[in-house]
Amino acid sequence: MDSSSADADPRGDMTSSPNGGGRPSRSRPDDTAQPTGVRRVTIQDVAKEARVSVSAVSKVLRDAYGVSPEMRAKVGSAIEKLGYRPQAGARAMRGRSYTVGIMLTALSHPFQPEIAEGVTDELEPTPYQEILITGGSAPERQQRSIEALVDRQVDGLIVVAPEMSTSWLERLGTSLPTVVIARHGGASGYDTVVDDDRGGARLMVDHLVGLGHRRIAHTSHPTGSLERPFVLSHTARRDGYVEAMKRHRLEPDVIVTTYTEEGGYQAAVEALSRPVPPTAIFAGADIAALGALRAAEERGLRVPEDLTVTGYDNVNASSIGRVSLTTVDQAGHLTGQMSARLLLERLNGRTQPIHYVVAPRLVPRGTSAAPAHGPAASVARSS
Repeated sequence: MDSSSADADPRGDMTSSPNGGGRPSRSRPDDTAQPTGVRRVTIQDVAKEARVSVSAVSKVLRDAYGVSPEMRAKVGSAIEKLGYRPQAGARAMRGRSYTVGIMLTALSHPFQPEIAEGVTDELEPTPYQEILITGGSAPERQQRSIEALVDRQVDGLIVVAPEMSTSWLERLGTSLPTVVIARHGGASGYDTVVDDDRGGARLMVDHLVGLGHRRIAHTSHPTGSLERPFVLSHTARRDGYVEAMKRHRLEPDVIVTTYTEEGGYQAAVEALSRPVPPTAIFAGADIAALGALRAAEERGLRVPEDLTVTGYDNVNASSIGRVSLTTVDQAGHLTGQMSARLLLERLNGRTQPIHYVVAPRLVPRGTSAAPAHGPAASVARSS
């Protein structure tokens, strides 16, 4: 893909050309003042009057999909009775809130906080402040988390690894400037920032095959309800691994657990308990690779002499001397920076969608080597 932004990092590619201008002025206009002595009716008041949840009121106000006519009538009656001004109108009267909502799936995954740091650094010279929320892995909870940010009248959204339907995200993007991270397939109503996960997985498989490995297991994460091409990073990595293995005329070996330390441990235990174990484990995330290293240590296997273990992400802990994990760098900080940059362009008026791709980079370290020693390696040598 061709890079068409003057500010784009050379490691990434961007499709479509931004039409927006530069960053907003650092000075924040005093357009948020409220009249004194008068309490403004809130969305909570409407919910109480209508005897429904705040989330239900929010859905009616945003004309969300799936709201029944009865619910619309009930909330509409409460709005009329209380004289509540819908938030879209309030925002138009008040101006911008100068806040950006960020939804991560979990803080326990070390790569996602690196994304958040990149967003924060990019927003630092601007008048915008970030509001961080975690949405978990379930689509329903993620949707509620995003709706909570919308209810707080953020000016834009940066959403990491969302599991909800593409149609729901498209409706969100048309109502509020939105950038989605780690979700492939592009979009028409919002911008996307992804790593070339297929290419990164191919880099790792090529590296391991080049070292002499033939039995390479890959730990992955459940695909969920998403279907190609609108898949998250772990599915794209799995696809890249399978393609690369077949290209080398090797049998793919995918073990699905979770992208957690415990998930990587469980996958490695399963792989290493086989009569013919792999000589290399390619974990789909660095956090899972740490679990695989724990499983190898418990079995008295030396890494990399007896077993090669590699990861994906290049989180900060991967470069620690005692870890020294061979991995694929997908530039978490840059991902966050570019997401914030694209969102600022949206806030400045650009409407044409952009699909930004971060180029992965192989980072060989101390956990990968030729299968020259150990019980697993002897099986490989005899095959």
